[in-house]
Amino acid sequence: MRLYAYLIYFFLYFPIAIIVFFSFNSGKHASDFQGFSLKWYPKLFDNPFLIDAFNTSLMVALISAILASTFGTMAAIGLNNLKGKLRVFYDSLVYISVMIPGIVIGIATLIALVTLFGFLNPLLASIWPMGLGKAPTLNLGYVSLIGAHTLFTMSLSILIVRSRLNGMDRNLIEASNDLYGTPIKTFLKITLPQLFPAILSAFLLSFTFSFDDFIIAFFVAGSETTLPVYVFSSIRRGVTPEINAIATLILTFTILLLLASHLLMKYKNYNNKGVKK
Repeated sequence: MRLYAYLIYFFLYFPIAIIVFFSFNSGKHASDFQGFSLKWYPKLFDNPFLIDAFNTSLMVALISAILASTFGTMAAIGLNNLKGKLRVFYDSLVYISVMIPGIVIGIATLIALVTLFGFLNPLLASIWPMGLGKAPTLNLGYVSLIGAHTLFTMSLSILIVRSRLNGMDRNLIEASNDLYGTPIKTFLKITLPQLFPAILSAFLLSFTFSFDDFIIAFFVAGSETTLPVYVFSSIRRGVTPEINAIATLILTFTILLLLASHLLMKYKNYNNKGVKK
């Protein structure tokens, strides 16, 4: 079993190590190592198309992660109070939304948005005042990207926060109620601090899923270009060490983000222990 585990880890991480290694290639071909060089990393910051794609992905991932973790937390608390068949029904909807393939979500979202815009644009044009110029037109872009990614990652946030709710100590909430604590104060002082690790995990997971999503973004991005879409377009013209450098930077950014989250949670747990003492 230990040998199987080693083989699985080797299969998972060896291709990533190869990408990192060839990002320091001085040659122009990704698989032909001609010497060690850092020249591809400064070139990334001289590429305006890459910078725009990165900024788009970063903004969309940040906003959608905030919305998904916020609404996911609210939905998890609301669903946790349901009982019986109604809770089973909503739980089934959440699990189904997680299991649906991304391409199905992308196509369904595209059709829904195009249908909605086809109805709203003529309506908006008919009621728009003549003195204000031409009526604005609703199109695919930032809003559609943020909305699609928020809906896609909110189910994950619900599951993460729900798991924390199920293992949370309810005696503290009951004690707060016995001491005449208001629902808002109980939530802010008791429930929210206990849910914070799950909310942070939901935010980070939603951010990661949104940042590296290609399938849904390919359908609903419109004229905007995210970083995965840019990488895909670049690969179609040939794989260069620049692509490896992009992947290495994304990997480094993700590891630093997870490390910061780990240190934050470790610091919070340490403070909580100090308060209890």
